[in-house]
Order: sequence, then C-alpha cells, then structure tokens
Amino acid sequence: MMNLEPLFKGLVFDENDQPVGTSTIGSEPCYVVNDAGFMRHIASKEVDLKVLDTLGSQIAGNEDVIADQTAKMLGQEDLFSYAIIQNQLKNLNRQFDQLLETGIPEEARIYLGMTGFKVIIDVHGELVRLEQPTAPARDGDGENGEGE
Repeated sequence: MMNLEPLFKGLVFDENDQPVGTSTIGSEPCYVVNDAGFMRHIASKEVDLKVLDTLGSQIAGNEDVIADQTAKMLGQEDLFSYAIIQNQLKNLNRQFDQLLETGIPEEARIYLGMTGFKVIIDVHGELVRLEQPTAPARDGDGENGEGE
C-alpha cells in the first residue's frame, strides 16, 4: 500500500520557521510552502528522499557504534540482537524504501517533533538544514570545563 501523505508531515518548516502545510495533487502527496501568498506545491517524495539521504549519510560509517548504543538502550546487549540491529543499519536503503511505502506512524512523528527534529526547506523544496536533537554530553565529555 502506497503512503498517501508526506513522510515528514508536521515536521517541515520554511526558512522563516513557519510550518509547511501538506496537500495531495491527484494521488501525489505534496508539501505546501507559502511563498509570499503564493502556495507552492512540492512533491513530498523529493523532499523526503533528501532528508532520508542526509540521515543515511550521518549513519554511514557509524553502524557499529549506533548498533551497540541501540542494543544497550533496548536492554538487548546479546550478540544476536546486535547483529540484527547492525544488519538493519547496513541495509538502510531498503528500510528507507519501506518507510516511503508505509509512512511514519503519527505517534512517531509527534515524538520526533517533541524532541526537536525539524526539516527546513526553501520555497523550491530544497533542504536548507535538518535540525536534530543531540544526546547530552556524558560526565567528563563536556568541553566547557564545568565540574573540573
């Protein structure tokens, strides 16, 4: 079943930090950017693929660390769970294709928004930046010298 709404619905903003609307033209989901009163409809797949590509490039080369931390977070630090997580990370393109087909559950999009995840695009649908939550520094990892 093809997903009929933009993958990052509710998480996309314009360069003025205004939420970008969504719409459908025919069967094509779109992001709708207000360009000084002109509503520009941008095929959501173009934007969504740019975001997924950016996320994928951030993961590439860090699969081992991410798999290790994910397994710890899930309380599944056995070798089998680690291998499954690592395999999923190494096959991101398949995961992304599946995401485009099924979409991100609304609850997950709400959670992403609450953590500070934002996609910023210009009026042409170009990805300006991706704002993501960062993990807090662990004790001793800080660069500000506090507590020393």
